[in-house]
Amino acid sequence: MPPSLPALWHPALRRFVDDHHTLIRELADGFSAPLHFVFPEPFADNVAAFQQVLAEHGIAGRTFYAKKANKARCFVRACAESGIGVDVASTGEFADALAAGVRGADIGVSGPAKASDLLMLAVMHDALVAVDSLDELARLAAMARNQRRAARVLLRMQPADQKRSRFGWMDDALESALAFCVSNQPHLRFEGLSFHLSGYSAQARCTQAGRAVRACVAARARGLSPRMIDIGGGFAMSYVRESDWQAFLATHQPHDYHAGKTFEGFYPYYQAPFGAAMLDAILGGVPDGETRSLAALLDEHDLQLMLEPGRALLDQAGFTVFAVQGVKDRDGYGIATVNGTSFSVSEQWFASEFLPDPELLPAVRDTQGTPYRACIGGASCLDSDMLTWRKVAFPQRPRAGDLLLYPNTAGYQMDSNESPFHELPLPPKIVVTLAGDRPRWRIDRISPFSGA
Repeated sequence: MPPSLPALWHPALRRFVDDHHTLIRELADGFSAPLHFVFPEPFADNVAAFQQVLAEHGIAGRTFYAKKANKARCFVRACAESGIGVDVASTGEFADALAAGVRGADIGVSGPAKASDLLMLAVMHDALVAVDSLDELARLAAMARNQRRAARVLLRMQPADQKRSRFGWMDDALESALAFCVSNQPHLRFEGLSFHLSGYSAQARCTQAGRAVRACVAARARGLSPRMIDIGGGFAMSYVRESDWQAFLATHQPHDYHAGKTFEGFYPYYQAPFGAAMLDAILGGVPDGETRSLAALLDEHDLQLMLEPGRALLDQAGFTVFAVQGVKDRDGYGIATVNGTSFSVSEQWFASEFLPDPELLPAVRDTQGTPYRACIGGASCLDSDMLTWRKVAFPQRPRAGDLLLYPNTAGYQMDSNESPFHELPLPPKIVVTLAGDRPRWRIDRISPFSGA
C-alpha cells in the first residue's frame, strides 16, 4: 500500500468543499486559472487562541502577524479588526498594512539593513524597528533627530546556538548597541530585545526568552527602559494526524516518487504542541538556569511579550485549486499536468515537497473507478516543474477538466515563490466568508503598493 497523508481539516472548510463543488468549479472555470481560496474567519479564530493564552497566563502581550506568510489583504484587514499588529519588511508591506487600517504604532519592521524609505516610514508613523547593526542604528538615530522625533527600537539578539547566522547582535556588539542607545536618548527609544530561532522547539524559545529578560534587567541598570521581549515566530503547525505522519515516515521510499526523486528533508507535517498550545508551553516552561516559569519572570520584571506568528495564524485559512489539463500514463502510474506551475506551491522554494495529499474533485465521479497513482506536474517546459513528485493514490484516474485541491496552503505556500512564468497568470485569491445561510465570495483586493 503506498503511503498517504490525508490532511486535517477545519470542519467549516470541510463542509464548504463537500457541499459546494459546483461553486468551486464555477469559480475555477470563470477565472480560467489556478485559484487560492482564503478564509478570514479561521485566521481570526487563530488570533483569538493566541490572545487567550496570553490572558490565561496574565501576561501583557502583543501578537504581530508576519505578513510575509501570505500577501492577501483580507488577513491584514483581519489584523486591524482583531486589534493585533503586523510585522513587515518593505515599504510595500508597510503601506499595505496602513491602507488596511493597521495603525503605525501597531506595525513592526524587521529585516537586515533596511532601506532609508522604510526607516522613514517607521519614524514618521511611530512603528517599532528591530535593528541588528550599528550602521543601521546610527542611520535611524540621525533620521529621528532630523525629524525631531523618537524612533522606537528593538535590538535583535543572536541566539547562543546560532553563531553562524548573519542576523542578530553577538554579546559584545549588543553591549555597544546598548551604549549607543544610552548616548542617543531621546531620539532612540529602546523598547526591548528580540530574537528569532530556527526550528520549532518551545523549550529553546523559553530559554532564549529567559536570557532576554536578564538582558533587559541589565539594560535598566544603564538607564534604559526596556518593556518587551519579542520571541519572533516559528510556531509549529500540524497538517496531518500523528499516526499518518509516523506511518508515512516509516514507509515512503524513492520509488514512491516520480523519477525516484529524493529529498534531504521535509517540513514536520505533524508537530506537538503547535499553534497557541506551543505559546502556552513557552510561557509555562522554565528557562534553563532559572527556577520559575517564563511567565513568572515576565510578570516579575513588568515585561510584555511580543510574538510574530505567520504560518500558525494561517492554519486552516485557505486551500488551492488547480485544473487538470491532461494525464499521461507511465509504467504503473500517471503524470497529471495542471493549469499552473509549482511556483504556486512554494515548498519547492526549499527544495522540498508539500506533502499533504491533494484531493481529486472529478467533473464526473466514476463509481466503477479503481485507485490510480499519479504525480502532479506543472504546465511549464521545465522538467523540474513538479507540484507533487509523490505518486498520490487517487480514487479514480484523473481526467482533463477535473480539479485538484491542495489543502491548508495559506501559510507560505500561496505566494512566497510565485512567478508568471510562460506568461501564465498568477492565481487570484478568492476571499470566502462562511457566516450566514450561504458562502459569500469576493476577489481579494490587490495592494496598489506592492506592485502585484
